[in-house]
Amino acid sequence: MNFLQVKELDQTYIAGTYGRNNLLVQKGAGASCQDEQERTLIDFSAGIGVNSIGFGNPAWVAAVKDQIDKLAHMSNLYYTQPMALLAKALCQRTGMQKVFFANSGAEANEGALKTARKYMSERYPGQRDTILTLINSFHGRTIATLTATGQEGMHRHFGPFPQGFVYAKANDIADLKEKLNPRVGAIFIECVQGEGGVIPLEQDFVKAIADLCHERDILLMVDEVQTGVGRTGKFLALEHYGITPDVVTLAKGLGGGLPIGAVLFGEKTKEVLGKGDHGSTFGGNPVCCAGAGAVLEMIDDGFLAQVAETGTYLRGRLSQMPGIAEVSGKGMMLGATLVEGLKNTDVIAACGEKGVIILAAKHKLRFLPPLTITRQELDTGLGVLSGVLAELAHQ
Repeated sequence: MNFLQVKELDQTYIAGTYGRNNLLVQKGAGASCQDEQERTLIDFSAGIGVNSIGFGNPAWVAAVKDQIDKLAHMSNLYYTQPMALLAKALCQRTGMQKVFFANSGAEANEGALKTARKYMSERYPGQRDTILTLINSFHGRTIATLTATGQEGMHRHFGPFPQGFVYAKANDIADLKEKLNPRVGAIFIECVQGEGGVIPLEQDFVKAIADLCHERDILLMVDEVQTGVGRTGKFLALEHYGITPDVVTLAKGLGGGLPIGAVLFGEKTKEVLGKGDHGSTFGGNPVCCAGAGAVLEMIDDGFLAQVAETGTYLRGRLSQMPGIAEVSGKGMMLGATLVEGLKNTDVIAACGEKGVIILAAKHKLRFLPPLTITRQELDTGLGVLSGVLAELAHQ
């Protein structure tokens, strides 16, 4: 089928919830992919942070193929080896105690919210029932995670929303303390607000949150759906801040291209959810767990050091480009603010026409390239971006 035929089918039969770009991707390798006409594009998006080790990584492909030949799915009423091995690897890697597997970031965050609700209900019955999140945050598109998301624009049309959420300004300790009423029993944060514009939280602000949680027995929950699994140069972004959370959520890059989410529980929360409290038919799927296991095997200390180095290089190149006013973020999760007069939508469209895929985050350009991107792929893509910025600046 050609592009127009696929596009017609898509527009006829698929709900119009996405503003798709005019690109039909057929295959990929590393950080490069090809459309139906075999035109090669450099991918700075990694499928919105999902393809953490690039397209078609040989070790990942081998692990997935080996597992799918053996067993594609089994009910969670029984044991499977890939799930048990992945849970062990995650706990040993993060210092957390137990894991619940889901299928996406939103589902992982739902699990975190339910954990907080039950913890408050059992430990502080009738006294605590509220979860504090941050303005400009993003935690998912289900009703509960959308409520947790601190962006008013995303709340239009979908009320009434669940009760028991309050929002504080990011990086504003005074506002945080003001919003921390006695009914708050959990604080849920992203260390770098991704969809909100690739904005890192400040060190003092995160420390204040951790201190308040410790003093008041408030659960500290960290959404690492986009920031986790090496994206910021640490396995978890929270490692940059030196905090010990009670709950961590993962997804996106964990599966290396397959759908998987995870809720990681610390000492205080490892026994909160019991039999029947939560579940997921496809959670812990053997094939997805095998793929995630291959991802974790790759992301060792040397790999993370390379991610940090590549992120520093990428930040430096972006900062020097005409048309870019500021670069924010950590590691290989960066946002570029354009100078006045340039629109990110125009830049993204022009780069796409010239063979480079770039994301948006609010008014910024957002960069989430595969963690395995080569210097040659990076330089090729940045060369195109630099040329587009120069062209648009002179129009």
